[in-house]
Amino acid sequence: MEPIIQFIFEHAPYAHWIVFGALMLAGINVPVSEDLMIIFSAVLAATVIPENTYKLFAAVFLGCYLSDWVCYWVGRYFGPKLWNISWFAKTFDRKKIDQVHEYYAKYGFLTLLIGRFIPFGVRNGLFLTAGLGKMSFRKFILSDGIACLCSNTTLFVLAYMVGKNYQVLISYLKTFNIFLFAAFVVSIIGFIWYKRRKKAAT
Repeated sequence: MEPIIQFIFEHAPYAHWIVFGALMLAGINVPVSEDLMIIFSAVLAATVIPENTYKLFAAVFLGCYLSDWVCYWVGRYFGPKLWNISWFAKTFDRKKIDQVHEYYAKYGFLTLLIGRFIPFGVRNGLFLTAGLGKMSFRKFILSDGIACLCSNTTLFVLAYMVGKNYQVLISYLKTFNIFLFAAFVVSIIGFIWYKRRKKAAT
């Protein structure tokens, strides 16, 4: 991830295109962190290229949303044959996929909405399961579109606010670090004093 972030930073004016491409790759399970891309895009928008804020958000949303379609169609087109591929079988636990399918049957849209906020490969499992279970594509893109908009907007806005106020946050962190260091020093002194007193008592 670090080389990708460095590359985006060095080519900030074109960051929206790079972010979109990286997120599309995440749809075929290339190890690109969706959350990190959203956070980094928001921080870039808040600090380096505020004039591209809307472009960056559009890139984040469309990249996440369209990459979900890729996962869906991989699951729908290949179906159970996917488990004949050793890489796929190692990456996606069949029991977990079955469990997600049960969640879809029980909770429907809420599965996508809540699952969209859970990282570490859970999202791709959701979209694959929707395809494997042959969920109506129209229903999928509507449900996932709403869920994607909610999760992306939440994370982007939060990261943007942090980026906008990073100097204030740094000052708070500096103050916190001073208190933390003072507490550490006091703890060490207290520990030494306790050990000496215990040794003197014996």
